[in-house]
Amino acid sequence: MLSLPALPPAAAAPAMNPRGAAILQSLCEVTAERTRRAAQPALGERVAAIKAYQHARFERSYADLLASPRYAAAARFFLNDLYGPADFTRRDDQFARIVPALVRLFSADVVATVASVASLHALSEQLDSLMAQATLASGAFTANPPDHVAYAAAWRAVGQPAERQQQIALMLGVGRALDGFTRKPLLRQSLRMMRGAAQLAGLGTLHEFIVAGFETFRAMGGADDFLLTVSQRESELAARLFAGGAVA
Repeated sequence: MLSLPALPPAAAAPAMNPRGAAILQSLCEVTAERTRRAAQPALGERVAAIKAYQHARFERSYADLLASPRYAAAARFFLNDLYGPADFTRRDDQFARIVPALVRLFSADVVATVASVASLHALSEQLDSLMAQATLASGAFTANPPDHVAYAAAWRAVGQPAERQQQIALMLGVGRALDGFTRKPLLRQSLRMMRGAAQLAGLGTLHEFIVAGFETFRAMGGADDFLLTVSQRESELAARLFAGGAVA
């Protein structure tokens, strides 16, 4: 079983709001993964292949939700904005520079949600690196598109069942938080009013991300069924892979 790498200490964490320190710690972990991949091009290329595979798998697993008038936007938000193959370096760099302003300008529940997003991002990056290492060690995963059996074998080589469950829990937690925001009438207005201040403070990209998530879940009109579907499908997939099965 592969282990998660040792993590660097959070920069500038002392004398900071605990939520802000947690966000910085997560961003430090993401930066450490990017630095390692930059130093090992083969690892970086394999991580990109892993991400592309997982993105395509999500599209297959949730084809019905992506085609649904009610759930398509939320499924696309999960697919592209919450956990996707896109390069989030710009967003992460912005977050790291303005964490004190983030904590000052946004409400505590919004900051807590951003901390969960950052934690999910860090954990996903670490697990993707471990998956890439496993495929490099075995010589598998060379096909394009990658082979389902090789992906499942790498999943079992990495192990980390608790971390996989945490990954699902964080994703669902962010979804529940966004859904909860839609039941706070003043939040939408305050987010709109904050746009100018957020841009001046260097928080424009973060503000857009939060507004996009808020509006997506607001338009859905209740996220319980959507989140239950995601929870069941992701948990069933993890159980099947750990039991020796392959990606459906």
